[in-house]
Amino acid sequence: MTADRTTGFTDIDQQHWSLRYLPPWARPYGRLARWDRPIGIWLLMLPCWWSLALGAAPEWGRLAGWMALFALGALAMRGAGCTWNDIVDRKVDARVERTRGRPLPSGEVTLRNALIWMVLQSLVGVAILFKFNKFAGGVALASLILVAIYPTMKRLTSWPQVVLGLAFNWGALVGYAAVTGALSWATLALYAGGVAWTMIYDTIYAMQDQRDDAVIGVGSTAQRFAAAPRRWLTLFAVLALAAWALAGQLASLGPYYFAILLAIALHFGWQIAFLKPHDQVDCLAKFKANAWIGVLLTTAVIAGHLPS
Repeated sequence: MTADRTTGFTDIDQQHWSLRYLPPWARPYGRLARWDRPIGIWLLMLPCWWSLALGAAPEWGRLAGWMALFALGALAMRGAGCTWNDIVDRKVDARVERTRGRPLPSGEVTLRNALIWMVLQSLVGVAILFKFNKFAGGVALASLILVAIYPTMKRLTSWPQVVLGLAFNWGALVGYAAVTGALSWATLALYAGGVAWTMIYDTIYAMQDQRDDAVIGVGSTAQRFAAAPRRWLTLFAVLALAAWALAGQLASLGPYYFAILLAIALHFGWQIAFLKPHDQVDCLAKFKANAWIGVLLTTAVIAGHLPS
């Protein structure tokens, strides 16, 4: 973890390729899109892959094509969403240790240019929409309501992570709809489990900012759960696992799915047992480790289609 000229603690990886090899003028735009923090791309993309695997397997060639398309979409829309979040939060970010060095509060990028950058990234997502059937396109567009309101939630409630979970896991609905032209109860169960999962990883992420958030008066589940964080995180882990187990039952997935679900349960147990809620570096590491949860569940859905 490094420090920049304006902050003590920062989650910016100064060694990332986008900060080493992009032209200097382009680097702040890469940071607005969070290219230096790809974990968010994974967390947005993997729920898409769960439902793609549920709908397309065992047509593996078809599944690979869809996964590549959704990876591009996740890259573009995560970048657009982060840029929008920074536009709305620019004054709050200036008052938080971890975020005051971001391009907008630090003055590296103007508000006008940030808006243009957001639109350009969004256009990539619009182009991908034309690959979808009408039903899937409608489902995808509905998520924009959640994306638009999320940055304001921390000012209105101590549960902004719920809205983030609803938005970030929306791909669990879109992927299946894109492949099949419909939704299923198993898809809805995957989505519900994803929302509970987000409550875990984003609460851990928000623990990095508890002190500053309390001072400036914005809410988070990290603050709300501060008296008993492990109890709350365990509750959401149980809910996620229950929903994902139900998805496996509803989709008639094989025993390999449930075996990998056990590995996911052990990963949750490791995160919660060894979490250090007031250690920013540890919280960031545990947050990033959640990519493995998404990868394991993708593997589980694929393996669940294999003959046992």
